[in-house]
Amino acid sequence: MTLFLAVTAVLVGLAVLIWSADKFVDGASDVARHFHVSPLVIGMIIIGFGTSAPEMVVSLFASIDGNPGIALGNAYGSNIANLGLILGITALLSPIAVQSRIVRQELPILTAVTLVAAWIVWDATITRVDALLLLALFGALLAWSFRKSAETTDALQEEMDVHADVGVRTATIQLVVGLLLLIVSSRALVWGSVEIAGWFGVSDLVIGLTVVAIGTSLPELASSVAAARKGKHDMAIGNVIGSNLFNTLVVVGLAGLVAPFDVPDGVLTRDVAVMGAMTVGVMIFGAGLRRPGRINRWEGATLVATWIVYSVYLVFTA
Repeated sequence: MTLFLAVTAVLVGLAVLIWSADKFVDGASDVARHFHVSPLVIGMIIIGFGTSAPEMVVSLFASIDGNPGIALGNAYGSNIANLGLILGITALLSPIAVQSRIVRQELPILTAVTLVAAWIVWDATITRVDALLLLALFGALLAWSFRKSAETTDALQEEMDVHADVGVRTATIQLVVGLLLLIVSSRALVWGSVEIAGWFGVSDLVIGLTVVAIGTSLPELASSVAAARKGKHDMAIGNVIGSNLFNTLVVVGLAGLVAPFDVPDGVLTRDVAVMGAMTVGVMIFGAGLRRPGRINRWEGATLVATWIVYSVYLVFTA
């Protein structure tokens, strides 16, 4: 019965988590627009926060509850799923042309941030000092993005015009309800994941790297595929880059700030190593010597295959 309840909590928690994150982002965007916040600020903060809202809330509660494996596995596992599963599937459906100079700059930055993540977990612990460093780095990147804002303003305006007619009362209700459901569903997801891990003797790190990571990455999958099919290639790859930056710096940073934790065995040599290798691969595919850069179907298949091999290895070594 306990296993059945745990599985139900995970499945229902994931479904509600994705739905509530969508409503929360919509509500936050509309409230911000009502108070005349610029489209750039909305795009940089609200969309960036929104696509990683599930990862952030799940990791926060996991860290508070003393499950650092889920907290860290969720963040890094989501990054690996974003690069392999999501970007790979998107490229298989519609090859991604990487034309924007901003994206070409952000890909090397994502690689550098991954190296910072490796350095942070090198001593097998994430302290509040480490967490503050990650959050400060994100603030610096956000400031840099503002200086480059002129090249992305039009795209962000188009992205945020979808809900332009929503009244502030409706938007506020969406914001509050979305936030409450986000919290409740995250608690259910963490509890169910821990129970399943204990039942099968699998570490919470593996559960975080697989089940939780895939589930919380579904919003990125939907938005990237939709953007690619509409020919908005920079938005498709930019969504993944932004989400990975947010996961690495803010999700892990906030979790460590709230409750410092020890890093489980294997995170550096296996998970961060795979995340780094895939990040470099995407950088080579999208911002290499070709002009314009392009992630074709063969490269997309390579990314998907890498993710599958990594996931199978996790399962069989659990």
